[in-house]
Amino acid sequence: MNRIQKESGQGEHKGIRIGGAGVATDPGRDTQRLRAWLDELGLLAHVRVQANHSSLCAGLAPESSVTWAPQLDTTALGEVLADQCGRDERHTEREVLTSLLLSPLELDFPDFEEFESAVRIRVDTAQAGAATALRFDIDQYRPEAYWERLETGSFSLRPGCSLVGALAAATQPGPGEDPYGFGCYRASEYVMLLAIAREAARSHPELKQRLRERSTRRPIESREFHEVLLRELGTFEEPVPACWFVPGDRIWFRNPDAHSADAEGFEGSWVIYIGDGLFSNFWKRNAPFTLERKCVEIYHWRHATYRGEDGSLRVDEDEVARRVALTEADPAEHARVLARMQRWRDPRGVYEHGGCLDRTRECARWVQPNSCDIVFSPA
Repeated sequence: MNRIQKESGQGEHKGIRIGGAGVATDPGRDTQRLRAWLDELGLLAHVRVQANHSSLCAGLAPESSVTWAPQLDTTALGEVLADQCGRDERHTEREVLTSLLLSPLELDFPDFEEFESAVRIRVDTAQAGAATALRFDIDQYRPEAYWERLETGSFSLRPGCSLVGALAAATQPGPGEDPYGFGCYRASEYVMLLAIAREAARSHPELKQRLRERSTRRPIESREFHEVLLRELGTFEEPVPACWFVPGDRIWFRNPDAHSADAEGFEGSWVIYIGDGLFSNFWKRNAPFTLERKCVEIYHWRHATYRGEDGSLRVDEDEVARRVALTEADPAEHARVLARMQRWRDPRGVYEHGGCLDRTRECARWVQPNSCDIVFSPA
């Protein structure tokens, strides 16, 4: 992992910038608001804030960044912040804000309200990701009180239903309720959309209405979801640091084995970073993944692949779990597997020497009325 980070040359952070994007702002007022927010969270002494006539910039102080997140590795940041500030009901918010202040890219926000929305969406995404409990099933199904199956196999929102309520009902079954069938890609979309819809209800009712109306006609999903609702941080050519994660990120772990990647649902794994070094486990929400466990699990898909009675390629997840346990009990083998998997993934269609780590992160687009950049067809 350190080898990847050193080769990428990304050990310095740039933090955030608010304003300077053609939107009327008041940097002096915004500085006061940011400092008050940081003070509430116990972070003020660890952050540098600078303002000019059009914008403000903020980042974690160098001495804090070096000790809290060396090489911009944020996987232990939650524990550091809990030791520094205590673990309270604002712990995830504190981790989101600190991770953004550690950004290796200068993250631009048009105004302070949009920055607040971005933090709230990430908190909601992380918490929804942690609360999601589903059944892995390529024959997907939804609560019929909220959703109607279309001829395409997708699901539309029933007229008159709350989008937030429908998304929560599908992904967070109550006590005694059976989980609904999803693949991880669609599950990650529901979690992200739930957080976006909640923030739209708070700050942009017209966007909330457009999202609900569109969902009653045709869902926003797959490529369209990625293009109109999400923003990608980093590129294949200029990746973000391998272990810089912000709670609320959507992240792709690629299966680097060509054979097992042909099994439906095992091309890779879409997850939400929920903070504290953990990634969502949609199938066992009480057993979220560490980075190491996720890498080892995907590695062993290749050893549990078989042909079903219908001839389709499948993966025996019990066999995967057995092999993961054996690998984790053998320090030398565990280190070998991690060295193989904790590499940047190969380009699409290539299965050579790459690992499972993606080079980018995904987060929600802007949602505030004056700066919203979420645009989609109403039908």
